[in-house]
Amino acid sequence: MKSSQPTMKDVAQEAGVALGTVSKVFNGIPVGESYRAKVEDAARKLGYQVNQYARGLRAGSTSTAALILPGVSHPFFAALAQYICTALARRGYRMLLYVTASNPELEQNCVNMVRQNKVDGIIGLTYNPLVVDEDLPFVSIDRSFHPDIPCVAADNYGGGRMAAEKLMELGCGHLAFLRTGSARPGEADKRGDGFEMACRARQVPYETLRLNDGADWERFREFFRSHIKGGRLDIDGIFCSTDLMAWKIQGILEAMGFRVPEDVQLIGFDGIRRFGSEELYCSTIIQPVQKMAETSVDLLLTKDRSNIPALICLPVSYAPGGTTRE
Repeated sequence: MKSSQPTMKDVAQEAGVALGTVSKVFNGIPVGESYRAKVEDAARKLGYQVNQYARGLRAGSTSTAALILPGVSHPFFAALAQYICTALARRGYRMLLYVTASNPELEQNCVNMVRQNKVDGIIGLTYNPLVVDEDLPFVSIDRSFHPDIPCVAADNYGGGRMAAEKLMELGCGHLAFLRTGSARPGEADKRGDGFEMACRARQVPYETLRLNDGADWERFREFFRSHIKGGRLDIDGIFCSTDLMAWKIQGILEAMGFRVPEDVQLIGFDGIRRFGSEELYCSTIIQPVQKMAETSVDLLLTKDRSNIPALICLPVSYAPGGTTRE
C-alpha cells in the first residue's frame, strides 16, 4: 500500500528529474536553476516536506538542544526557558523542554537520549547527581557538579552581600537570612554566604535559618516568635533566598501583626515581576536571566570546548519593590 506521505522519489517523478537532483536541492547543494525550480514546484504541489530530523541524524547533528528544568510554573524558570528557546532559534536550533519536578530518573533519561543522538546537547538546571559523558555538550545553570562541565550562574555571593549592605544602608541594625532550597549544594547557597560576610565585616548582628525543600513553614513562625521582645520583633531587616520566599514571609509577618516595610524590611532574590506588568513582588536582587540564557546557549554551541571556564558568574543588581523604605 502506498504511503499517504509523498517521498523524495515522488517529487523526482513529478519534477521529471533524477532522485539525486532532488536530494541535492533539499540538502543545499548547487544545481541548475531550472532543476531547482522544478523540484521546488513539485514539492509544493505534492505537499512534500523535508524530514529535518532524519537529515540531522545522517549529518550527525539534529540542530536540537534539550533543556532540563524542575518546572515552568515559577516565573524565573519560565523566563529562563523562553530566553533559551529564543537564543537557540537565532542560531537555527530547536529546543526540547524536559520538565522533571527534579526527578533524577527523568533527568537521567534526558541525558541518555543524547547518547542516542536525538539532541545535540543539554542545558540543565538540576541538583541531582547525573551521569554525564565527558564529551557530551552540557551546560549547567546554578550548580557546578563537574570540572569539565561549565556552569552559568548569577553572582549569588555578591547578591547576598548587596542585600545585607542595602538593609544596613536603610537603617536596619539586626538582620536575618532565611532560606529554603535543595539539600544538595549549589551556587544559590552562596547568597547566604555573601550575606553573612557583609554582616560580619560591618559587625552587625544577624541570624540565619536555612531549611531544605519540604520543611514545615511553621519553623519560620517559631523563629519570629522567638525574636519578639516586648511585643516588637527585634529583627528589622530580612534577606530571603528567593522572591517567592520573601512574598510568603511577608504574609507570615503581617499575619503576626508586623508591618512591611514599617516594622521590618524585606529583600528577596530573582527579580520576579507580576503577571502583565513590570511591578516587582518585593525589593529584590535581580538575576540577569536573559544574559544567563544567552551565555548558556553560546557555551553549549561553541565548537572549541578546550578553554571553556568552569564557572561564569554574571553580575546582579538591586531594585526597590515596596518591601524596603527607600
